[in-house]
Amino acid sequence: MSSAFKTELLAPAKNKETAFEAINCGADAVYIGAASFGARHNACNSLNDIQEVVNYAHKFWAKVYVTVNTILTDEELDEAVELVKDLDRIGVDAVLIQDMGLLNRLIKLQQPHTHSSDSLNVQPAKYIYPPLHASTQCDNRDLEKVSFLYRIGLSRVVLARELSLGQIKEIHEANPDLELEAFVHGSLCVSFSGQCYLSEFIGGRSANRGECAQPCRKKYRVFDTEGKEYIYPYALCLKDFNASAHIKEMIESGVYSFKIEGRLKDVGYVKNVVSYYRQLLDKYSKKSSSGKSIYPFTPDLEKSFNRGFTDYFLKGRTDCFNPISPKSRGKLTGKVISAKNNALLVDTKTDIYPHDIYPQDGLCFINNNDLEGFLVNKVEKTKDGILIYPNRKINIKSGTELYRNLDVQFEKELLMPVKRQIGVGVNIFDNKIELKDEDNISITLELPSGEQANNQEKMNETFIKQFSKTGKSDFYIESININSDIPFMPVSAINQFRRECFEKLMEKRLASYKREEPKELSYTDISSVSSFTPDYRANVHNKEAKDFYKRCGCNIKEWSLESKNPNRQVELMRTKHCIKYALNMCKSPKNLILQDEKGVQYPLKFDCNKCEMSVMSPKPDNTVY
Repeated sequence: MSSAFKTELLAPAKNKETAFEAINCGADAVYIGAASFGARHNACNSLNDIQEVVNYAHKFWAKVYVTVNTILTDEELDEAVELVKDLDRIGVDAVLIQDMGLLNRLIKLQQPHTHSSDSLNVQPAKYIYPPLHASTQCDNRDLEKVSFLYRIGLSRVVLARELSLGQIKEIHEANPDLELEAFVHGSLCVSFSGQCYLSEFIGGRSANRGECAQPCRKKYRVFDTEGKEYIYPYALCLKDFNASAHIKEMIESGVYSFKIEGRLKDVGYVKNVVSYYRQLLDKYSKKSSSGKSIYPFTPDLEKSFNRGFTDYFLKGRTDCFNPISPKSRGKLTGKVISAKNNALLVDTKTDIYPHDIYPQDGLCFINNNDLEGFLVNKVEKTKDGILIYPNRKINIKSGTELYRNLDVQFEKELLMPVKRQIGVGVNIFDNKIELKDEDNISITLELPSGEQANNQEKMNETFIKQFSKTGKSDFYIESININSDIPFMPVSAINQFRRECFEKLMEKRLASYKREEPKELSYTDISSVSSFTPDYRANVHNKEAKDFYKRCGCNIKEWSLESKNPNRQVELMRTKHCIKYALNMCKSPKNLILQDEKGVQYPLKFDCNKCEMSVMSPKPDNTVY
């Protein structure tokens, strides 16, 4: 595969500090929340903070996307429209949306085409919004739905996590001009995105309103209708997504943007994961932004929060489930040889466990189908292994494998700064200096006037040495070619001149940055989208969304579940994860039930033709099975 092919590495940012670090580590773009209209309600940022992120990102020609991807009430639509206008004004590169009511308002705000008096040429519409991306909350799980969103005029679609490489390729080949964004790493929602109503049903915290309480990470009991219980405590909990082994195949399938999940993750997590995927993507493609990053640490995905890894459905069904614990497992680090007097003799020096363990590390192990952890108080090396003294008394068997979910040495390394700089070539000729960066942005300035140097060779050496000291600037020097005499310049004058040159070059870079134009929005027929249902699962939460679908040829039969809970048994989530498959019961005719810690029972339905499972709401009469 040609490395000239461009891709985008898209990083999460819960705040501006995280955004800066993601960009420093090589992200081509970041996505960040604004106001309270993002699918992560606790990751909101002010316009001023987002403006700072935009200004910083655009230095490297990196992009900033803002999430406005919740369903909105009629009262919130005006505020959301003004927010989109403000985001456009401060230079945001795209906005992610879910609510078709917001889209409807933006369509209506487009200035209509007009014809000039002396020509039949159509004048372009005036846009008051940046490019719009269809959030994964739009339930983008099949070709028909993605094609519908493309015909509407959305610039990009964020694909459902459940898609295979073959399905992604099919979507790309049918819509070759549409940018496809796919998740590559991070936590997995067990439900198809936008189709999870369990949190709303249980406690009024809607996933579609950015307030998910993550009931999929809770404990459940699994029964069949005959009363038999199956030991499967975290029945809806999945491992974390890790597609690092399939980057090349994802590119070949048509993925342009590789998205890291984690807008609630800390800076260390983002730095580690972004750095890892930056180096990996660079093997197969060219980044869509500028500059290179130098890392003071070696990225390691297993050393950051993870529940174990899965490539999910990219290559077909796998053991994506994690019924043991929703907590971070970390990296396999050692095996207990023996346990005595609250000290563990641990083997860490084999090919499987080539790791040192340090005081204050956090270790964990699987005990009775649960994850148990402790901190390390003290470590002693012996000829047979290392002795670990836990911070509390634990009951652990010989042969138990230990995982490290807190690596204090690595966390310290992650605190060290990462600097991203843009390469510049310098050419001196005819008493002038030209600086040209890696994007062919160039400036030409007159050299400072001065007396002729007594020793021109020495002057050249001094100039090259001082001009190459780029330090904390946004640039680094790739080459300096001197083709004419340099007047005598003291070191302080060279340093000041270098700063002035870099300042002028950055001004030129920012002036040369071009945001993509949004597409014109329009209505299109939705009847071909077989997966679209005009009931509560359409997530119509306002009158504008209802009007949008009417203009697309569909009469909505029911408001969103968040508007009014239907007085009937409904599907609370639909998943590709299947508990029958996990329990090796695929051919069993038995009906299964989930029971939460409060005793509420949720029947499970299985669509074996599609290999999908549904979690249903309790029957209205609260029947106990």
